[in-house]
Amino acid sequence: MSRLNIFMIVMVGLMSRMGESMRFDMKSGATKCISEDIKINAMTVGKYSIVNTNEGYPLPDSHKLTVRVNSPHGNNYHYGDLVQSGNFAFTAAEDGDYTACFWVPDHQPAETLTVEFEWKSGVAAKDWSKVAKKGQVELMELELKKLYDMVTSIHEEMFYLREREAEMQLLNRSTNSKMGSFSLFSILICLSVASLQLWHLKTFFERKKLL
Repeated sequence: MSRLNIFMIVMVGLMSRMGESMRFDMKSGATKCISEDIKINAMTVGKYSIVNTNEGYPLPDSHKLTVRVNSPHGNNYHYGDLVQSGNFAFTAAEDGDYTACFWVPDHQPAETLTVEFEWKSGVAAKDWSKVAKKGQVELMELELKKLYDMVTSIHEEMFYLREREAEMQLLNRSTNSKMGSFSLFSILICLSVASLQLWHLKTFFERKKLL
């Protein structure tokens, strides 16, 4: 596989991870969790809202949900209690999968809510319109800055993947070593038990004068 193809695969994978927008249905009393793998020191932003299927009419008071965003170690980065919409933004202090969980209160009769959720991280999380306005840069300069940040993110992503691969190799070696030690220990236990059984049988037969 050529370097260009590898570059394109990494580019597509990075873009798919940097921004995620979706819609999903949730029934009363249901829970849905969505995870996003975010690197340390990466910026991430998200927004969510209940879709109003009856245009021209306000959402009923019963159409509310509770949202919590947690880090891989369980630290809370956002909490919305019985809201119809909200947003969050933070800089990741940990590597790993961050989780956004949605809860819909139980209603009688049961209802189904449609939730729209957008989650961006990395380069996609930056507000480029503010960057252009603040710096008064030309369109070409802005595009070059986007491209530079994209290449930097891909470079960091490749190093991140290498580190994860090295960690997996160390884990595999450690697991193989532990399995080898466990197998040897099991064989020694089996041999010891077999020797004790033979000694017990020999002693029993000698006591009964069968040998």
